[in-house]
Amino acid sequence: MTHRMCGVVVVALVVVAGLAGCSKHSGEGAREPAVIRLVDVFTPKAIEGAAPAEAAAEPRAIWRFDTPAAPSADKRLAATRGWDSANVQGLAVRDGRLVGRTTTAFPILHVARTRDLDNAEQVHAVEIRMQASAGANLFLTTQGAAPVDLARAELRARRMPWPLTTPIVADGEFHTYVVPSVVPLNMLRVRQLLIKPTDAANATFAIESVRLITEREHLAGISSGVAWQGLKDIFHEAIVSRSPETLRFDVTVPPEGRLELALGTMEDLPPTFRVSVAENGQEPRVLLEHTVSTPNRWEPQAVDLRSFANRSVSLALSISADRPGTIGLWGTPTLRTGARAEAAAPRGVILIHADTLRADHLGLYGYGRETAPFLSRLGKEGAVFRHAFAQAGWTKVSTPSFLTSLYPTTHGVWSIPDRLPASATTIAEVYRAAGYDTVSYSSVPFTGSGSNLHQGFEELHEATSARVDERYTTKTAREFVDRAGEWMTRHERAPFFIYLHIFDPHSPFEPRRPYDGLWADAAKREEHLRQRDALRKAIGNPVMAERAMATRDEMIKAGVDPAAYLAHDQDWYDGSIRGLDAELSRLFERLRAMGLDRDVAVVFLADHGEEFQEHGRMWHGQSVYGEMMHVPLVVRWPAGVQPGVVDEPVELIDVMPTLLELSGLATPAGVQGQSLVPLLQRSGTGERRGWKRRPVIMEKQPQGEAEFPGASESYAIIDGDWKLVVNKVRAPGQPEYELYEFPRDPLDRTNVAADHPDVVQRLAKAVDGWHTMAAAARLKADADASKGLSPEELQRLRSLGYVK
Repeated sequence: MTHRMCGVVVVALVVVAGLAGCSKHSGEGAREPAVIRLVDVFTPKAIEGAAPAEAAAEPRAIWRFDTPAAPSADKRLAATRGWDSANVQGLAVRDGRLVGRTTTAFPILHVARTRDLDNAEQVHAVEIRMQASAGANLFLTTQGAAPVDLARAELRARRMPWPLTTPIVADGEFHTYVVPSVVPLNMLRVRQLLIKPTDAANATFAIESVRLITEREHLAGISSGVAWQGLKDIFHEAIVSRSPETLRFDVTVPPEGRLELALGTMEDLPPTFRVSVAENGQEPRVLLEHTVSTPNRWEPQAVDLRSFANRSVSLALSISADRPGTIGLWGTPTLRTGARAEAAAPRGVILIHADTLRADHLGLYGYGRETAPFLSRLGKEGAVFRHAFAQAGWTKVSTPSFLTSLYPTTHGVWSIPDRLPASATTIAEVYRAAGYDTVSYSSVPFTGSGSNLHQGFEELHEATSARVDERYTTKTAREFVDRAGEWMTRHERAPFFIYLHIFDPHSPFEPRRPYDGLWADAAKREEHLRQRDALRKAIGNPVMAERAMATRDEMIKAGVDPAAYLAHDQDWYDGSIRGLDAELSRLFERLRAMGLDRDVAVVFLADHGEEFQEHGRMWHGQSVYGEMMHVPLVVRWPAGVQPGVVDEPVELIDVMPTLLELSGLATPAGVQGQSLVPLLQRSGTGERRGWKRRPVIMEKQPQGEAEFPGASESYAIIDGDWKLVVNKVRAPGQPEYELYEFPRDPLDRTNVAADHPDVVQRLAKAVDGWHTMAAAARLKADADASKGLSPEELQRLRSLGYVK
């Protein structure tokens, strides 16, 4: 769960984790961190001259219905103060309230924001005061500036439930509901608000007010302290304080010591940040004075403390401003040695996660096109695992598996609303506890705080900040590689762990220029897009219709040639891979320029593949077949990894224990993968000593129709020369067992189960045994694991976003 907050605050995390605080990752092989994180040692006693909490300011985004209507250019919406609806009868403003009656169980209210559109603050929560006659839940979502099609919004919501929700009391009385944001919401991108006031048909509702509560408004009313705080979609572990407060810490400065931090505010009134040092009761010496006049951005700073090396000092962080109570954010304030430590472990570790990348579309896995020349060079310098398999076929489920080394059955993240329980230990937490600087670049909420996968990261760059061009909504590599390079430059003297999630191969497949015409015919672009629109009308399942992912029969029904359409999509897909490859090459240019290219361990992997109708469908997450589960895995570290090709079948849950062993760190108890180091470091005779061969397991957990068509449930096992697929919940006509020859049949084309009943029986029994083990280890939900925590301890977990 958790940052190892070594000091007076550690008890807040011990109970939930069920582990011994700072010793969670201690033991043989653990290194003593030469770092002091001020968020770890902060207590309220550190605050001097505390500014009293203020009453919340007037909200900057509020809708009320008890005041005179403002003039409106849209006469149709003038009577409802700008609100429109779907599946609602009689929407009107009466007696100072927005009222109506639902005609289905899916009513939608919609309003567009028209004021304060340059506000770049984060949204903390949405507050609604309302009454309803029936129903159990309220739902909300937001959209950008594009016009809203309510029918399409309903279709999308049916396949992907809105992320903001809360139970309601349907007793006809007015209640105030505060719905916290569970995914990052920046006001710049909250231009449309959609509300489902109840989930019951034929229910009446009345709304008195709706307001968006920004982080600034929220923080103004609470005491200063530790928080997970974002500015323009970049988040830090932070200490929030307000003028004229001073935060004081008694510390011993390490050799070559420096204080690294990022400063920021969401206030228009500029605060001035000061860092000063005093020792032996002498007059404090101001080492940094920095005024932040641009709100909603982080400004990295470093303070040289070498003149105080090895001495005990009083370190003071203070804020001043013209108005008392002005908020200032101290992002990731860290005191560490500035000297590079000589060690057998890598100086840094970079885990590169390419989303939706099939192994068989890469040259180093035998593909005919050179889609990734840089990755081919990387493979020659490292170990290429010929048979690496993901644990699940879509990002939401697969990513927690390799970041925790747990099977999906155990970590429990199966569906879009699920979050990793806080009791899990992520790879980032282990590195953080060992003194590494940690940063995450997350291209979708599935890999960031929306899944609770920010645990252990001091800094997180969330998805929306990387998408600067609406035409290339899935192409994040260029922006994130730029940011990662800048971050490494600031952190080059510290050991570091970088998680870099890049989304480029994911649909929509159209790549950036010039890669859009590398294999695809640019003259056919408009016709291909026209066919995509035609497919949406012919696809029967609304989930796939929204994504334009069709079966062969649906393509023929729409008058689309399946072979030509799929070829164009794959040409674009390959072009996106080439664009990704070019950006990764730039990342290694930066490493070489910094003199780190041989000192940094790099793992490159994908979370899953993509279907191009090999089994009759498009998209991903729907099966455990080879095109979905066979992924690239490359490990490069010249000092500790022998180059070559590894034929042993392995799992992505093996990545976490591998990197930790290479780094000389102990693996947490309960991980389910095993270290690949014996396969990376052959003995003098070429033997793989210490490796224990075991079956590979893959899962397709049951999801509802809102996420994937067909609530199927399947498991696969690879053992020796065989792959068995066990379909626990299956479509009509689908067999219970499918047996394929491995690795002769990599895409699972020919089912030979009828010819080998003995193999089917043996492997089915092995799957049952594995499932019993994985289910018995299932992590407890946060509500159960946090029982016994004090209100203060639970609040600390909530302030970091680990528990909602």
